Amino acid sequence: QVQLVESGGGLVQPGGSLSLSCVASGRVLSIDTMGWYRQPPGKQRELVATITSGGRTEYADSVKGRFTISRDNAKNTVYLQMNSLKPEDTAVYLCNAVDVVTMVHRALEAWGQGTLVTISS
Repeated sequence: QVQLVESGGGLVQPGGSLSLSCVASGRVLSIDTMGWYRQPPGKQRELVATITSGGRTEYADSVKGRFTISRDNAKNTVYLQMNSLKPEDTAVYLCNAVDVVTMVHRALEAWGQGTLVTISS
């Protein structure tokens, strides 16, 4: 079974930076698209950024120019570099993987448990 494990969350002051990582495990052979979503307190989950296996990226308008998504296909890992952080970036950040092929099965989608990012002075 595919597991996504996020790391790197924490408390940062406004204007600061933070880097998140997400590793997919479970004898993974390939992943089509990996991405980050977030769920602010009391709000719905929203897209932050996605990246395909070929490197094509997509960003929410609210993070363009501040966040950078990247991935290492060999390590089944996706990263999110977040700069110029704002209080409104506070949320639980969740890792997502679409079309995951492992040695024993194929999963349409998988989600991590999430990591909390808090932007506050």
